[in-house]
Amino acid sequence: MNTLLNSLMLVDTTQVPDWMRDSFPIIRIVLFSIIMVCAVIMIIAILFQSEDAGGTDAITGVKESYYSQNKGSSRDGKLKLLTTILAIIIFVCAIIYFATLIPYGGQV
Repeated sequence: MNTLLNSLMLVDTTQVPDWMRDSFPIIRIVLFSIIMVCAVIMIIAILFQSEDAGGTDAITGVKESYYSQNKGSSRDGKLKLLTTILAIIIFVCAIIYFATLIPYGGQV
């Protein structure tokens, strides 16, 4: 089984430098912790957002109010921005996390 993994891998596991072998497990733990913390904060931020009446302006023909034009500086605007930033952080950390698995053939 191990020879099958070595033949399918891009990097030979016998040629992995010592610093990679020692530091990558720690990096994966840190990245996983960042993903978990961001996910919890993102869930809380989404729960605190108020519901939008999506598409009602197009149906009723009502013009946008001053409040809806300046929604970015309101609490909901800040929560949506926080949600977007956290989603980007989770996405980047997940890519880096799985990239650190390549030298080990996907074995954690």
